[in-house]
Amino acid sequence: MRPPAPDLNNVVLLRRELIAEGFTDRQIALMVRGGTLHRVRRGAYVDKRLWDSLSETDRHRVLCRAVLRTSHPLTVLTHVSAVNERRVPVWGISLDEVHTTRTDGKGARREAGVVHHVGMMTESDVETVNGVRVSPAPRSAVEVIATSTPEAALVVVNGLLHGGHMTYDDLAAAAAAMKHWPHTLAAHLVLALADGRLESPAETRTYFMCRQQNLPRPEPQYVVRDEHGHVFARVDFAWPEEGVFLEFDGRIKYERYRREGETLEEYVMREKRREERICQLTGWVCIRIGWADLEDPVATSARIRRLLDSRRRPVGA
Repeated sequence: MRPPAPDLNNVVLLRRELIAEGFTDRQIALMVRGGTLHRVRRGAYVDKRLWDSLSETDRHRVLCRAVLRTSHPLTVLTHVSAVNERRVPVWGISLDEVHTTRTDGKGARREAGVVHHVGMMTESDVETVNGVRVSPAPRSAVEVIATSTPEAALVVVNGLLHGGHMTYDDLAAAAAAMKHWPHTLAAHLVLALADGRLESPAETRTYFMCRQQNLPRPEPQYVVRDEHGHVFARVDFAWPEEGVFLEFDGRIKYERYRREGETLEEYVMREKRREERICQLTGWVCIRIGWADLEDPVATSARIRRLLDSRRRPVGA
């Protein structure tokens, strides 16, 4: 289970607040050089030890708070910034810039580290997540579709669906309402592939690869039962008619499914026994891929296709 989000409210110190406490600009600069403070953006600082302890996604959350502290009060986090605040996994989208929109329809501009969008949003649309104002999840999804690649957008959309932040109907309604937005032509592809059963960016990217490389669509999170009809395991993907299942090897899976006190070697051996048992129960064969395989989708899909074709071929043919 993913650890709870660290509380990052009230961690940003503004220059004016430090000056009010009696610090001079020279002293602030010395604290930055000395490693006491970290400069998040112009005029905004955070404790250096806290900053060093944060992940890339939580650093973006701090940057968002620094932006909001000096923005117009009607400012809302939108696009990937709103998605990231919901702790939804992001892949292939830069977190270097904060994305915002004002509910009064004003403020469209770009400045260092911040993209201020313009769009129709009312105060009644605004949601509060972890103490900050964000756009609704379905709107955030369409915003990401309009500003990123279909693959990156699908990772976000499936994360929002899997996390229960929205339903598929919510997404479809938002996409229909915003169909006249620029750069939303890819929405139909994302909606066609959106599936809340996909639990991670790795699974979504594998699913997307199958579509883009014209492989038969696999069944996600396929349940395997034992001789007594009890659920024995779930595999990442399966092609039941061909008798093939696919498992993705990644660091997150190792972290999620390793038991307390279990070494990596012990986990790998247990996973091997699990795979063997699935093959015994089903008579199927397994193919494993990892992150590096997704970087070469043509070769990886060819390997999968050869295996699927071989399983369709009659014995002795």
